[in-house]
Amino acid sequence: MPMYTIPEEEIKNLIGEATEYDKKERLEEKDPRSWCKSISAFANGIGGSLIFGIVDKTNEVVGLADAEGDSEKISRVLRDRMDPIPPFNLRFATVSGRKLIIVEVSPGLETPYFYVGKSERTAYHRVGNESVVCNAMKLRELSLRGSGKTYDSLPSGYDFSKMAFTKLISTYFQRAHKDFQDTDYESFGIRKAD
Repeated sequence: MPMYTIPEEEIKNLIGEATEYDKKERLEEKDPRSWCKSISAFANGIGGSLIFGIVDKTNEVVGLADAEGDSEKISRVLRDRMDPIPPFNLRFATVSGRKLIIVEVSPGLETPYFYVGKSERTAYHRVGNESVVCNAMKLRELSLRGSGKTYDSLPSGYDFSKMAFTKLISTYFQRAHKDFQDTDYESFGIRKAD
């Protein structure tokens, strides 16, 4: 992996925890959930970066003693503990001679992404600067997104013939200066052919 040198001021702009960034002082091998939850949350959301080698509370850049070895462990844990494996990229960076690992996670297409521990299977998402457990509603949303659907695209349990769209029909006439046709329901995605 190539090594990038980043000016300390630039990295300090990135290291304040935000929706798309998180930081860890070191790789916690005995508690991978402590950092895998950020990976899960980034993949289940808009993506983000997890930076190893920065003290969480003080934002002090301390670096990693064995960045190359840690990067192999990160890859192995993500392979073994994430389901499915999220789209990620590992890169090294140096700040004032100290080595960091930056794990860049792209928004996933196969949501939800779960952390799988000894007795848990948990998906996370970002709320501000935190990675939190997905509730049932968020899991449904992620499952739909992972299958290429949205709530709006799901079939309704209501009988279409008993519904009125008078406001839509009148607004359409006002704007288009023509009558709303039965085929327009399908064109607007309100009803499917079947």
